[in-house]
Amino acid sequence: MASDTHAHHDGHHDDHHGDVGPHSSMREYVIGFVLSVILTAIPFWLVMANVIQDRTTAILVLGGFAIVQVLVHMVYFLHMNGKVEGGWTMLSTMFTVVFVAIAIAGTLWVMFHMNANMMPSHGEHQQQPAAAHQHHTQ
Repeated sequence: MASDTHAHHDGHHDDHHGDVGPHSSMREYVIGFVLSVILTAIPFWLVMANVIQDRTTAILVLGGFAIVQVLVHMVYFLHMNGKVEGGWTMLSTMFTVVFVAIAIAGTLWVMFHMNANMMPSHGEHQQQPAAAHQHHTQ
């Protein structure tokens, strides 16, 4: 019986050092699930009930909820903390955050500047043949 207690203690001891990897309990998964549902339901309600009238404020609030939900998923489902794998998890997380930030910033830049960067004569070419066609039929 003393050896069983010692083996059980070693398992917990390894968990603190991160040698064995993350250990999860059903309680952690339930907490993560409940937080995820709440962090999905609140933004859904905000949009469907049209609570926030200002578009910029709505984007910032919904973006904030999205960031918090990503953090909840990372902690409760992906078990990411600074102790796992000698810091490599944190390094890969920082790389992912930078990559996603660049992708989002680039996408928003393209979307906001799409009309300004379109060829200015694009609309004129579509209108001229239609006007010329109407002129010839008369």
